[in-house]
Amino acid sequence: PFQYGMVFDAGSSHTSLFVYEWDSDKENDTGVVSQTLSCDVQGQGISSYANDPAEAGNSLRECLDKALQAVPAEKQRDVPTYLGATAGMRLLREQNSSAAEQVLAEVAKTMQEYPVAFKGARILTGEEEGAYGWITINYLLDSFTKYSPKAHAWLRPEAANIFGALDLGGASTQITFMPEGSAVSQNEASEFTLYGYSYNIYTHSYLCYGQNEMLKRLAKELIESSPSTRVRHPCYPKGYNETVSLSSFRASPCTDSSDPRLPLGDSNVTLEGTGNTSGCLAALRKLFNFSACGQSQDCTFDGVYQPPLRGQFIAFSAFYYNFKFLNLTEGQPLAMVREAIEGLCTRSWEDLSSSYPKENPERLPKYCANANYILTLLLDAYKFNETSWNNIFFQMKAGSADVGWTLGYMLNLTNMVPAEAPARLKGHRPSLWAAAVTFIILTLVL
Repeated sequence: PFQYGMVFDAGSSHTSLFVYEWDSDKENDTGVVSQTLSCDVQGQGISSYANDPAEAGNSLRECLDKALQAVPAEKQRDVPTYLGATAGMRLLREQNSSAAEQVLAEVAKTMQEYPVAFKGARILTGEEEGAYGWITINYLLDSFTKYSPKAHAWLRPEAANIFGALDLGGASTQITFMPEGSAVSQNEASEFTLYGYSYNIYTHSYLCYGQNEMLKRLAKELIESSPSTRVRHPCYPKGYNETVSLSSFRASPCTDSSDPRLPLGDSNVTLEGTGNTSGCLAALRKLFNFSACGQSQDCTFDGVYQPPLRGQFIAFSAFYYNFKFLNLTEGQPLAMVREAIEGLCTRSWEDLSSSYPKENPERLPKYCANANYILTLLLDAYKFNETSWNNIFFQMKAGSADVGWTLGYMLNLTNMVPAEAPARLKGHRPSLWAAAVTFIILTLVL
């Protein structure tokens, strides 16, 4: 008998629904949860409905209807259903807490209309988002515990086989891993007891460092550095122009700060692409306050503590999608990655748009900026190098499930990853034993 669970990932730029299923007889074993459906909600993230909260709830209906088609009718009322909102709603809460509450209330109201066991809609902290992504990855890759038929026992893989998680969204980015020893700053530490073992992990979330907010901050920095109605943009392809309204910078706490260099009013500025890789990297580095770390080696930027990197990492979400566009394969040396990015950035807009006619025309001119931003974040901020670069695997799936925080969130809230270790041998259901004993007795009588 299968059981089901649903989780909405309400991100800053879009919302997705994931439906999971598992054999209820094995729910405390590892690797038994599979993803049976994923559905992308039409439109932008729920935070974009701040001025029309009811539409935030209505936007979920199409995916909820699809999910119910994937779950047997007699099971639906027992399906635990969650909505977790991430950095887009964290920013909205900073800017307008009552609007954020209204959006969540409308989302909850819609979900309560459906025949599921609705468990709540809430805004996750950045550290929760990072930690649940880490749980998802290691659960799917059997890193926590693995059954050995040879030993007839559940074995714990070596600590070195625990993967780290790198997540890049629209409004925030997270890094999570298990450092050497237990010397983790309390502010960035999370502790989990899974399958009989304790894990002290380092996790930190950087709000305003997701790729969409980064692009807004980059545009604002360029305009402030060279106030004019036409501003050169080194990360955009040559021949590409984009017009931005100065008032748009006030729409996000990440860019809503007055600067005397920024022209007043709601005037428009045209960003003109120049396709300059070195200029792009230099502009992106200005978005990070590396000087706040001084000479400290255990520091990323903005004065944030980070212990030395350890082990292999799965880089997903926007990390994966940008590198997929570059057609980079696993294990390529960093020099080849830089060469691919350089080749992309020097192509004209005419060349790019004719070469990728099916690519989203709003996303296509941003790949150069995104790819260089990822290099800056991973190498300069998180301190990967030529050698440890090979420990990063860009992927979006593990087994049959999407990598992300949603599965880890559901596993944690449904207590499907027990604190105690699994039994050495799992007994059969009583009904099977009864049938077996009856069969043996009848055989002896005959």
